[in-house]
Amino acid sequence: MAEITEQTQHTRTASYLAEKGEVHRVLLLYSGGLDTSVMLKWIQDEYDAEVVALTVNLGQPGEDYGVVEGKARDLGAVDTFVVDAREEFAREYVLPSIKANGLYGGGYPLFTALGRPLIAKLAVEHARRVGCDTIAHGCTGKGNDQVRIEATVATLAPELKVIAPVRGWQMGREEEMAYARRNGIHVKGPSEGTPPYSIDDNLWGRSSEGRWIEELDHAPDDDVFQLVTPPERAPDETQIVEVTFERGVPVALDGERLGLVALLERAAEMGCRHGVGIVDHIEDRIVGLKVRDIYEVPAATIVLLAHRELEKLVCTIHQNQFKADLDRQWAYLVYAGLWWEPLRGDLDAYMERVNEQVTGTIGIKLYKGSARVVTRQSPNAVYDEALASFTASGGLFSQQASPGFIELWSLQSRMAWRLRNDPPT
Repeated sequence: MAEITEQTQHTRTASYLAEKGEVHRVLLLYSGGLDTSVMLKWIQDEYDAEVVALTVNLGQPGEDYGVVEGKARDLGAVDTFVVDAREEFAREYVLPSIKANGLYGGGYPLFTALGRPLIAKLAVEHARRVGCDTIAHGCTGKGNDQVRIEATVATLAPELKVIAPVRGWQMGREEEMAYARRNGIHVKGPSEGTPPYSIDDNLWGRSSEGRWIEELDHAPDDDVFQLVTPPERAPDETQIVEVTFERGVPVALDGERLGLVALLERAAEMGCRHGVGIVDHIEDRIVGLKVRDIYEVPAATIVLLAHRELEKLVCTIHQNQFKADLDRQWAYLVYAGLWWEPLRGDLDAYMERVNEQVTGTIGIKLYKGSARVVTRQSPNAVYDEALASFTASGGLFSQQASPGFIELWSLQSRMAWRLRNDPPT
């Protein structure tokens, strides 16, 4: 352990970072993967501390939480908790993002960014309940998740300390694997069916990083797609899915009313089948890096597209232009780890107000990787078929008034053009 200990000495750069003498009982955010499994053992040895393991279910597909909990106990956890937070995640985090058309950088639907403040909040609650003085997480120093988790802990529980071993111990994957072997920690390797990528997922999406993804000239390998069918292998038949909203809340698919979690899972299944929701994204992280991520976001692609289209139908031109700016600000705050920033709450109030009118049904055609709006219906649509028709006449819209409007509408632009291009002599 000596060589690792030497690498982890640090000067405290933030008041919430724990020094060795302050760490006695640690709440570890535990996934069962390589990093957190090594951490569970390492914290016991490095700090001579008790470790309580907390695992949070946000809808990660294919996870066996009984196995994860048993592994934590085998590695020496004095207590373990598995929390099913899918309903809270969907209702209190994903739903506000739907109402805010939450996308960062035009492509990332914030699924990890939305999950981290909830995970950290649950860590605070459990740490207080079981008498922990420190919270440990497995984030690196190159990502945004360290910001999201530590900002939440510092906001909600300033009395608790934080340790982030992966950020400090400077072990690479091979060193971690060697540490795991020396200490009898079983971690699945690529030969056992685990794709060789860094994965994060929940019911709103999945991200893959590492390996060739870091090479910008490398087209995606098929083994990265563990959820969404590659579009070229998707069915040859189209499918139209109708998404119904009430006051901005998705409540039904194809006329069948579903709870929010079930609806998101059903939408994901449809999208996966038809190759919908693959995003190859260059992202500006708040820590200063520009990175490439591969996202699989079938549910988000379908539901956000339907919501944006319905919102556009029921709002005025001025609301639509203004809200788009606020949507971007909302997404940035969440992406940047500022879930608890009061401005987000202020923006939520506006989102709620606008979404009072977002009721109706949008039909989306799914076909080999594409999702396209084909039908729209809402009792609140700011739309009149007679007024929109090029063949109808009369009614509230007087076409004879157009020339006067055009003259006034273009007045300043016309004057400015003449002054700049045909100045008076």
